[in-house]
Amino acid sequence: MRVSIIFFLLIIQSFLFLSFNVRSSSSNNNCCSRNLIEEVCKNFTQVDPHLRYKFCIDSLEAGPGSRCANRTELGLIALKLLLNNATDTQCYIKQLLGKSKGLNPIIQSNLETCLELYFSGIFDLKEAIRAYESSRYGWDLGVSSMLGSGASCKDSMKVNKGAVPPLKKRNNDIIHLSSIGIGFTSDE
Repeated sequence: MRVSIIFFLLIIQSFLFLSFNVRSSSSNNNCCSRNLIEEVCKNFTQVDPHLRYKFCIDSLEAGPGSRCANRTELGLIALKLLLNNATDTQCYIKQLLGKSKGLNPIIQSNLETCLELYFSGIFDLKEAIRAYESSRYGWDLGVSSMLGSGASCKDSMKVNKGAVPPLKKRNNDIIHLSSIGIGFTSDE
């Protein structure tokens, strides 16, 4: 009986030791990834003064798997965040156009332009993600296309003075997420 108690205590001690080591190593990974995200965002905001550091940090940390990602994986996470945001914005534009009865005709026309821009940008971005995943050069052109789509949509919505652009925040987010994606081109 005494042997079984000692054996039981050894098993518990081993379990506690292993669980502590697993917890320590996972927290180190989070710390390293947090440091990587901070480093990446610091570099990106130095290159692009319009990109906000907090936006960069918050965006990358929100990406699934970002806490355990290396730099290449973080780049893919950034591109997928951009794609999800762009796709959601495209859907939102379709919803606004679906309720077009009370829309100002100029805003309706601008929304239709934005829908076309987003359609094209998303197509190019999907190609860019495939190229990034297979380590092909030129993937950044698709991200630049999405940046151009967001910026052009933002500019088209400014035409109607006095009206609140319905896509202002969304377009700004697309522009900033595109800047983050483009920042990973230095890894090529």
